[in-house]
Amino acid sequence: MSQRVLTTESGAPVADNQNSATAGAGGPILVQDQHLLEKLARFNRERIPERVVHARGSGAYGYFEVTDDVTGFTRADFLSEVGRRTETFIRFSTVADSLGGADAVRDPRGFALKFYTNEGNYDLVGNNTPVFFIKDPIKFPDFIHSQKRDPFTGRQEPDNVWDFWANSPEATHQITWLMGDRGIPASYRHMHGFGSHTYQWTNAKGEAFFVKYHFKTNQGVRSLSAEQAAEQVGKDANSHQTDLLQAIERGVNPSWTLHVQLMPAAEAADYRFNPFDVTKVWPHADYPLQRVGRLVLDRNPDNVFAEVEQAAFSPNNFVPGIGPSPDKMLQGRLFAYADAQRYRLGINHTQLPVNAPKAAAVDNYGRDGLHATRYGSRQDKNYEPNSYAGPAQTGAALASPLAVHGWTGTHEAPLHAKDDDFFQAGELYRLMSADEKDRLIANIAGGLSQVTRDDVIEKNLAHFHAADADYGKRVEEAVRALRED
Repeated sequence: MSQRVLTTESGAPVADNQNSATAGAGGPILVQDQHLLEKLARFNRERIPERVVHARGSGAYGYFEVTDDVTGFTRADFLSEVGRRTETFIRFSTVADSLGGADAVRDPRGFALKFYTNEGNYDLVGNNTPVFFIKDPIKFPDFIHSQKRDPFTGRQEPDNVWDFWANSPEATHQITWLMGDRGIPASYRHMHGFGSHTYQWTNAKGEAFFVKYHFKTNQGVRSLSAEQAAEQVGKDANSHQTDLLQAIERGVNPSWTLHVQLMPAAEAADYRFNPFDVTKVWPHADYPLQRVGRLVLDRNPDNVFAEVEQAAFSPNNFVPGIGPSPDKMLQGRLFAYADAQRYRLGINHTQLPVNAPKAAAVDNYGRDGLHATRYGSRQDKNYEPNSYAGPAQTGAALASPLAVHGWTGTHEAPLHAKDDDFFQAGELYRLMSADEKDRLIANIAGGLSQVTRDDVIEKNLAHFHAADADYGKRVEEAVRALRED
């Protein structure tokens, strides 16, 4: 095999990659050493702004295969035929820590999935929990600030974490999930994934259904206790990345079965819970799971930076037959996710290979900007309408229109019959085994007992009492015991 020649960025061969050019032996370095300056300048720019949330992540390629007929509910082409396969890319992540954080920590996990469909890319951006801490996006920056490093101490502060939760009672349901056994997955392969939000499916007749996504792991759910997690972090801070990489390299391809819950749109207004409140679930007894297909991961990225760090997801990347719902948190994310990538990666981030459509052609009037690679032919115009056979609109909406009414302004979400901040948290607690309850109480008390203000502790205890009398009593006793030690 012939020796490959090292070149500069412009393609010129490099004569010496071991010694900088100097003014004589031992003299100062010359500014004319183009290879040195180019190499150092590139090195200084090898990092891009990390994600504010979900910074620490791992990814893999795979496919989604339809196993059950769902054409009665959606006209999405990639779901139109049993046996149909669509290439996918997934990014798993922790939420609160930075890019250098450990994997085995108590934190929700991002479950962001990109389907490269022949009608364009469809992004489903969810978590490994079916609910979230807040229900309105205007609170999201404050929530994340309370969970991230304090601007003075430079570390995550229990006072900040629990003070925000004390003043946000809707977080009680998600706290119960997070502090329970599934708060620290043993690996990305051994956890479920959820769309979390409510979305809309529309069939060929124009009938609308609200939908929730459930990806059930076929490896079985496995989680770590706080003690096991601490040991794992000490052994390998990159434990989830290591596990995913090595499993796929061995040919042990992880998979999930996708189920959905489907609600006819007309039933939403009178449902006992607000179906668009992401702090709540739809009980399976009301809307049973219906199987759709399976997700299989079978290929690792060749370059983690190019394909995982630069992977960009946005929940507003829909395809015909799928659309948004009035879920307020989803509505906020329709803007925020895409805007985050425009900041991190530039306006042309959708042209990067991991983000570019693979099964659909892109044809629009977007031009120029940083890192533009798509120009069109010399005859193409960059405006519309035009008389030069440029791309034109279809006139066909992706999803069904939603009726709206009332006055503009800031409104609390309308209350449904069983809407409160605590009922479902109590239901979740009562579903747990005795051992699960013991670990939940210990996890909550371990954090809450570190809070320095009594009023913040009391507010949080009131939330657990409201969810379930036994729940509140046991947390209160555990916190008191830890504080007296």
